[in-house]
Amino acid sequence: MPAAVDDAVRLDLWLARERGITRHAAQTLIAAGAVRVNLRPGRPGQRIAPADRVDVSLPPATSPATPPAPAGPDPAVELVVVYEDEWLGVIDKPAGLVVHPAPGHPHGTLADGLRQRGAVWSLLGGEERPGIVHRLDRDTSGLLVVAKSEQAHRHLAAQLQERSLARVYWALVHGELSEATATVDAPIGRDPRDRKRMAVVDGGRAAVTDFRVLARHPRTTELEVRLRTGRTHQIRVHLAYTAHPVVGDPVYGRRGDGAARLALHACELRFVHPADGRPMAFESPLPLELARLRDAAREGRT
Repeated sequence: MPAAVDDAVRLDLWLARERGITRHAAQTLIAAGAVRVNLRPGRPGQRIAPADRVDVSLPPATSPATPPAPAGPDPAVELVVVYEDEWLGVIDKPAGLVVHPAPGHPHGTLADGLRQRGAVWSLLGGEERPGIVHRLDRDTSGLLVVAKSEQAHRHLAAQLQERSLARVYWALVHGELSEATATVDAPIGRDPRDRKRMAVVDGGRAAVTDFRVLARHPRTTELEVRLRTGRTHQIRVHLAYTAHPVVGDPVYGRRGDGAARLALHACELRFVHPADGRPMAFESPLPLELARLRDAAREGRT
C-alpha cells in the first residue's frame, strides 16, 4: 500500500520507523525488491521527500536451489482465511498443501497463496517463507497463524518459544491407549537409517507431546494432542514411538490401513494479539473426509 512520507529521510530509516521493524529488516525488504519509490526500485540510502510515494509489496521468491517456474503465471493458490487484520492472518490449511517451498514442491505453496493476496508479509523467515511463523506438515490440515509485520512475527515467535501460543490437534491412532492421558518426552532427530525420516534418537532435539483420550473405538483411539515443542513430524514420530501410529500415515504408520489421508488436524489455535494483548482463539471443525473416517472408526471399519 502507498504511504505518505513526512520528511526527507533515508528510505531504510523511514521504512523501519513506519513498519516498526529494525533497520536491517528494512534493508532486507529493499534488497528483496519489495520497496518502490515513485514506482521505481528503492535504494536504502536514497532520500525521500513528502511528495514521494512509497509502495511495499513482496516479489515472487527465488532461490538457486529452486527450479525455475514454468512459463506463464503461477497457479492460483486458494486459501481459507478465517481472520485477517493489519498485523496477522489465520489460515485454515487443507491437507496436501505445502506451507513453503521445499525440495520437490517449489511452487503452489501456502506461501505463494499469501503473496498472491497482494498484502505485505514479514520476511523474518526469508523470502521463500513470507509471513510464516510456524508450519504444518503437508498432509496435516488445520490452523496456523501468519505475520504481516516483522514486529508481529517476533511477538508471535516469542509466544511460540514460551509455549503461550497454544496448538491443539485431533488425531486418530491405531490401537487402544490404556491411559486417559500421557506425555511423551523423547528427543527427535534424523533417522540414522533413513535420512528422509525423523525418529526418536539419542542426541536429538528435546521434544515433548501431551495426549488425552477423547474416545476409544474397536480398533482405534481418538486423541487430543498438545505440543510443548515444535519438531519436524513431532506428533507422528511420538505416536509411532508409542506403537500407536496415526491412521493414514504413509511414513510412520501401518501400510495399507485403508485411510485416504493422514488423520491429523490442527483444530485449535490460541495466542495473544501482538498489537493490543487481547486473547485470540480459533477453532476448525474436522474436514469432511476426517469426519467420515471417524464415523468408520466408531463402527470398527477402520
